[in-house]
Amino acid sequence: MHHDTLLCLDIETMPDRQILPADWPAEKFPPPHCHQIVAISFVEAAIDRSSGVERYRVTECRSGGDLDYDEERLIRGFWKHFARTLPRVVTWNGRGFDLPVLRLRAMVYGVPVPAWFQTGDKWNGYTQRYQPDFNCDLMEQVADYGASQRIGLQDIADLIGLPGKIGGHGSEVADMMARGELEKVRAYCESDVLTLYAAYVRWALLTGRTDPAGHNASVDSLVECLVRERANRPHLGTFLDLWQASTRPAPMHVPIQRPALVAEPPHLPSEHVL
Repeated sequence: MHHDTLLCLDIETMPDRQILPADWPAEKFPPPHCHQIVAISFVEAAIDRSSGVERYRVTECRSGGDLDYDEERLIRGFWKHFARTLPRVVTWNGRGFDLPVLRLRAMVYGVPVPAWFQTGDKWNGYTQRYQPDFNCDLMEQVADYGASQRIGLQDIADLIGLPGKIGGHGSEVADMMARGELEKVRAYCESDVLTLYAAYVRWALLTGRTDPAGHNASVDSLVECLVRERANRPHLGTFLDLWQASTRPAPMHVPIQRPALVAEPPHLPSEHVL
């Protein structure tokens, strides 16, 4: 199956106090079923294969739903969009957290998600851990499924010159929500998916899914989106400014090697021509 859409996805949550035990230690991260979703953010891009390799054309970067959406409406909207587009899903630790939470909270509200479980076949599908064309957990890919030490998305951001987290941290979401700062939570979540998209494009270059020209075109597509949206959503402009100011070796574009010129054979006098 060839996917037409790339969906770089991140969620923000806070503890579900009706489920989380009252004596749960504050410093201990709750298991997936004890989380309530407050934001679902994504970068969505069309996958273009016309050049022989993949290029990604960003169509939008946003958070799902409106500010007045409750959790059930967010979840129904996400899974409806997923079933309609059947995208290649890209996450960071999504197999360990984001997707289990999205599925478990769908169970809470009785939302069926057959497209996740029934698309593909025995060897190719969203439930297959080793099939990144359907569900790419970029953390697992970078760590070779645990053969290497797992690192965080901020580590990748620091490595290649991305801004990374802007305006908060996951551990602060519950307090931000208590203060009524949902817009700030959504902006923070969107900065994560911007980082995720750019990191995925660099990984696609590393693995041969794209080439240097495709990489740079995919980055430029995101930049165009950020420029277009920055007036109404200042955090996108902040991300772009910090990204462009990076001093890492290749924070945005990578070099494109030009083919070497083939020298003309020397012209031989006629008496030397066989």
